[in-house]
Amino acid sequence: MTKSTYKLFNLPWYFFAVFAAVVLIATYMGVLPVGMGGCFAFMIVIGTILNEIGNHTPIVRSYLGGGAIVVIFGSALMNYFGLIPALVETLEDGTAVYNMHLFHDLDLLGAIKNFFQPTGAFLDFYIAALITGSILGMNRKLLVKAAVRYFPAIFGGLLFAFAGCTLLGAVTGFGAIRALLLIALPIMGGGMGAGATPLSKIFEGAGTMTAAEAISVMTPAVAIGNAISIVIAGIIVKVLSSKKWNGQGTLMQAGTVDPKELEISPEMQKKRDTISLNKMGVGLLVSCSFFAFGYILSGIWSALVPSVTIHAYAWMIITVAACKIFDIIPEDIEIACYQWFQFIMKNLTTTLLMGIGVCYLDIGQVIESFSLLYLVLCLVTCLGAFFGAALVGKLVGFYPVEAGVTAGLCMSNMGGTGDVAVLSAADRMELMPFAQISSRLGGAIILLLGSLMLSTLGGLL
Repeated sequence: MTKSTYKLFNLPWYFFAVFAAVVLIATYMGVLPVGMGGCFAFMIVIGTILNEIGNHTPIVRSYLGGGAIVVIFGSALMNYFGLIPALVETLEDGTAVYNMHLFHDLDLLGAIKNFFQPTGAFLDFYIAALITGSILGMNRKLLVKAAVRYFPAIFGGLLFAFAGCTLLGAVTGFGAIRALLLIALPIMGGGMGAGATPLSKIFEGAGTMTAAEAISVMTPAVAIGNAISIVIAGIIVKVLSSKKWNGQGTLMQAGTVDPKELEISPEMQKKRDTISLNKMGVGLLVSCSFFAFGYILSGIWSALVPSVTIHAYAWMIITVAACKIFDIIPEDIEIACYQWFQFIMKNLTTTLLMGIGVCYLDIGQVIESFSLLYLVLCLVTCLGAFFGAALVGKLVGFYPVEAGVTAGLCMSNMGGTGDVAVLSAADRMELMPFAQISSRLGGAIILLLGSLMLSTLGGLL
């Protein structure tokens, strides 16, 4: 039996090491090109290394989001300690002062910010692919058949989570609106890429605060919420062991839906796995077109109802979901969007996360905002998510434990990786199709709610 070679960024580690060395030497010699090519190279190398560290670090790997959190905080710390070549200031005589260089001067930090931060830059490009591909890639039966009972359970979890965090924020002096918008909302948003990141852009679009300020407060909440959700999942299935409350992995008490019925069929999976370069090009065009259509609807809405702002992301989600529900998009185009989304997600997620850390996460502000009260607010949010989903789930015919884990804790964790961790801790992996609804469409619901909340409550922050 041949021993497999350890790989980094899908390359044998020794090849990755050579390419990484070239990029880092060019960076710290000050000769790295500062266009898209140089930014991509540096961010992929650093992001891959930090991601690998996070995915192999005990506790961090199991409870704190693994590689995703390490990439975000690691890159933010590199920026905080001046380890990324940057233009520090320009003196009165015109002399440029850089934080580091060997032979030449390099403003890599400025180049990354130019590449990542402006409207329409890489962040929007990634989110367009993610929203379109993830929703069109869902099993339509999963979206339609389970929604009637499952969405009330999700909204029950949201209601209890928001209410608990808001009340505690009001009682403790943290601030009811601040607790709701900056802690409960991002925790329930489904992670960083599909949750806190687009939320921060919605904050900025609403004029509430800059995206950087929002992400600096929300990122710790997302990480802590993920850890708490995993721990609660492991404990609750043992504490609530009565057959009245615990379905031992079965979600519905009567008229049970077989999760296998809601999975992607082997035939469809085979079509998805048959990669086509032409199809990925189609996915690129379609995802960007849906994104543009979101802006068209946002502009029309703003003209008709200027008092209530609904972000283009939210309109995009509504449009894509409607196309999926009513089976408007042909199957081959859905597959194209899914393949494009998978390509972007598998290859450029660490790049996205590093950009978030460098451009949006202010370590000084994170330190300033974190406290014991902050931790308790996160705990109350996650407990509210579980018990709200459990209680409403029981009313619609679900076992409370399974409803609380899937419709509650799979909303308050960090998306796909969080789903795996939560369901593993609860020993409920067979419920993954329902966790997908929470992570994908539940996160989309949060973006919709976020747009509405910020248009009405943002001024009170």
